Amino acid sequence: MNNNDIFKKLRVALMLRDDQIVDILELVDFRISKGEIGNFFRNTDHPKYVECGDQVLRNFLNGLVIHLRGTKENPKNPNDVLAQNKVQAAAFPKALNTKTAGDHKKPTAKPAKKFTGKPSGQKAKAKPTSPVEKVKFKNGKKPSK
Repeated sequence: MNNNDIFKKLRVALMLRDDQIVDILELVDFRISKGEIGNFFRNTDHPKYVECGDQVLRNFLNGLVIHLRGTKENPKNPNDVLAQNKVQAAAFPKALNTKTAGDHKKPTAKPAKKFTGKPSGQKAKAKPTSPVEKVKFKNGKKPSK
């Protein structure tokens, strides 16, 4: 298990987003961008994958202690911080969903008529076609001759 795996497991267990990880690292004066953090969490065969160094993980763990416990002057209860993260994590996907039930309205304008290529006085005859006839299965096998 390498540093990237440890970092990923902590991120999932504590329900942290990239911007929260940046804030935690800034508590110990370690500046890193969200993009660089995202590179730590990529798949190992991805071209932008980066190994998480010992210094990054060490500073994250030190910042996590300050984030959860607070400082001597301003102590925090770790359970309260974790509960607050859980509430934020639950609210975050809802914030991304911009449409609500009241946003669905019927269109007021009539939809445009389909162009048939004939003058509007004549109606085009619709050919009944089955959608099954047009399906071509491509399962990787070459057609037999």
